[in-house]
Amino acid sequence: MHTIDLKNKGLRTDLIIDEINSQKEEKIISEIIIQEKNVTLEESKIDKNTASIWHKKEGVYETISFTDITDKNNFKQVEKVSIEGLKRVLKELNIKEEDKVLVVGLGNAFSTPDALGPKTIDQVLVTRHLFLLGEVEDGYRNVASFKPSVTGSTGIETKDLIEGIVEKTKPDLLIVIDALASSSIERLNKTIQITTAGISPGSGIGNNRIEISKDTLKIPVIAIGIPTVVDATTIVQNTLQLLLKQISYQLDNQQNDKLKLVPIQNQNYKDHPSDLSNEQKEDILGMVGLLDEQELKQLILEVLLPVDYNMMVTPKEIDFLIDKLSLLLGNMINKSLHKNFNPTN
Repeated sequence: MHTIDLKNKGLRTDLIIDEINSQKEEKIISEIIIQEKNVTLEESKIDKNTASIWHKKEGVYETISFTDITDKNNFKQVEKVSIEGLKRVLKELNIKEEDKVLVVGLGNAFSTPDALGPKTIDQVLVTRHLFLLGEVEDGYRNVASFKPSVTGSTGIETKDLIEGIVEKTKPDLLIVIDALASSSIERLNKTIQITTAGISPGSGIGNNRIEISKDTLKIPVIAIGIPTVVDATTIVQNTLQLLLKQISYQLDNQQNDKLKLVPIQNQNYKDHPSDLSNEQKEDILGMVGLLDEQELKQLILEVLLPVDYNMMVTPKEIDFLIDKLSLLLGNMINKSLHKNFNPTN
């Protein structure tokens, strides 16, 4: 039988939380720091041992998961928790109030799903030029920013551009913002990852560039990202899993008269356990129903990759979401770096 080499074609995800939820035996040290109705802050740590197993870089990963930021109250709640996450990473790196910071927005400003970095930079309060001119009032840090665009537009590796600015301005900390990819529909535009491990631009869409990290730039690096795209494999695999949950939900509630009054589109079965037997799964999906999560992903990849249909997909309301998310990240960075930051200044 013909086989396809999927060694370098794994599911595209930049999120440590996706790895934690996978079925690997070696567990990552993880702790829930904040648990609220709309938002959760979870801290994960990768050491030398788990780094080699999970193919992730050593470091601290703060994951903020939320359900909504379109409403003002939810936005403020997520912002507050996000600031706590970034401050925890700043403390982990022992960044002092007087340390200089360079904030870099990775990505393509002309491609909406990839515009998170450049749009966030538009929200960042920069002060380096004021420090060069004279004294700045207390409560404000020396901050500079930069939008390097993408290698396809400049012809220059992003890492080389950043390295040149780092050598010239000599910051004590680099913060990079980028759009990520996830292997879960549920996390799309609803997860912020803050890590000390650095980042490889383009890794989420299989276009790895040179790594931006402490190892390559010789200064501490904080990478901040939000998944704005998923691939078609993820959508198909998640849909089949949801199908089994939905059928399980219907079977478990078929005697519930109240459910009959709820329209199908309003029935919330997402968190319902899929307790179907193997026989039931096989009746619904045939042999596919008996595959575990990893086997199902591999099968879908084998179907989509040869015909180049494993497309990257983003929601139709991505323009609105990127504006909201970039404002959120901008506020998070400003309020974490500048003690006396006021949005009116």
